Amino acid sequence: MPPLLARFEALLFDPPRVPLGRPGRAALGTLRYLYALIRDLALGDLNMRAMSLVYTTLLSVVPLLAFCFAIVKAFGFHREFEPLIAEFFRPLGERGPELTARVVSFVDHLQGGVLGSLGLAVLLWTVISVVQKVEDAFNHVWHVDRPRSFARRFAEYLSVLIVVPILMAAALGLVASIANRPLLAWLEAHPPLGLLVTTAGRLGPLLVVTAGFAFLYSFVPNTRVRARSALLAGAAAAAAWVVASFAFTRLVAYSTEMMAVYAGFAIVLLALMWIWLNWLILLTGALFAFYLQNPAYLRPGDREIVPTPRLRERLALSVMLLVTRAFEAGGERPRVATLAEALEVPSIALGPVVDALLEAGLLETTDREQLLPGRDPARITLDEVLAAVRDGGHGRAMTLRHAALVPGAEDACARVERAIRLELAGRSLRDLAVPPAEAPAAGPPGPGPG
Repeated sequence: MPPLLARFEALLFDPPRVPLGRPGRAALGTLRYLYALIRDLALGDLNMRAMSLVYTTLLSVVPLLAFCFAIVKAFGFHREFEPLIAEFFRPLGERGPELTARVVSFVDHLQGGVLGSLGLAVLLWTVISVVQKVEDAFNHVWHVDRPRSFARRFAEYLSVLIVVPILMAAALGLVASIANRPLLAWLEAHPPLGLLVTTAGRLGPLLVVTAGFAFLYSFVPNTRVRARSALLAGAAAAAAWVVASFAFTRLVAYSTEMMAVYAGFAIVLLALMWIWLNWLILLTGALFAFYLQNPAYLRPGDREIVPTPRLRERLALSVMLLVTRAFEAGGERPRVATLAEALEVPSIALGPVVDALLEAGLLETTDREQLLPGRDPARITLDEVLAAVRDGGHGRAMTLRHAALVPGAEDACARVERAIRLELAGRSLRDLAVPPAEAPAAGPPGPGPG
């Protein structure tokens, strides 16, 4: 980090201890969030993922729309989506209606009943794979290294892809029917009420976009996202999307030279730029939601988080203890995300520890990604837990377990190992999870000597 930037960061996160007042504290907090977002955007990782999603969008936009159209067609709402697509491409200016017509035409041809069973399977695979790619990007932002299992992914993705288009089409149809009511025309004819109706009509799309962003921020990451963080990030992303739409429309209107140079390819380039900008806004909003929920990461940002060997041992014992207590109590079995939240560490730092315990057979995972002991906790010794986390669970790195040590160092390490085994001899995980009953209180003291 450049010295000037390092000094600014130190001043921002370790300011002089002077009274700032509520406005000063609010301004300092806002500046910290802006700095963290700009810093992470400048690193380029979000930009690379947004460009990757642009490529995925080109491959999957027609199958995805065809799938949504096929779902809502059964309810007679399939034509309600065309204005929605037109609104998405509206910032492209006069090229927007042309691109909308082409997309709708492609979808209509794809729905022509020529897919067959194999084509339908390929269609479902394409749709689920694009949502998986989005989940991977969101999990990276949230420092989560464990995606949903295949069973959860298929069930949850498919349910959302079926339910959401139906709700969107129904809402659009309801809005269209209300807009044609005589009562609405009468309200618009009277200035005070008409102003309210016009304001609601302008704020309505912004609220819909905010709700859409908030839903994605709360559902897509494979971790628990608080509703407040998702809503605030959704509102910020929606406002950024409106500003970007306005600016992009003006850019297209004044880019006559590009139209002349690229001719027919201009519409393709404009569409790519607009899709990339949408993905970048979506991922930046997800990053904002992460920082709102985890303000402690504003300063470290996207730097790699690696626990020390001592902390890995303590986390391993804590994980086994929490999993065993939930197993013995018959309660809900924890997941990695809930364990990370309880231990106040990011999931990406806890993941290798859990992997080491799974590799050693001390933990097992269910189809719903819940954790439970690999065998009877009374047969899991504490030194086994420490040995497992010492020797494994380092992610994709190749683990080196043996080396030619100097005799003096070898003897010292052997003494440490013997001391650990002697201290923990005979103690099982159940002994730690279910402590012995408290000793009875002592009676009143007897008479003194005398």
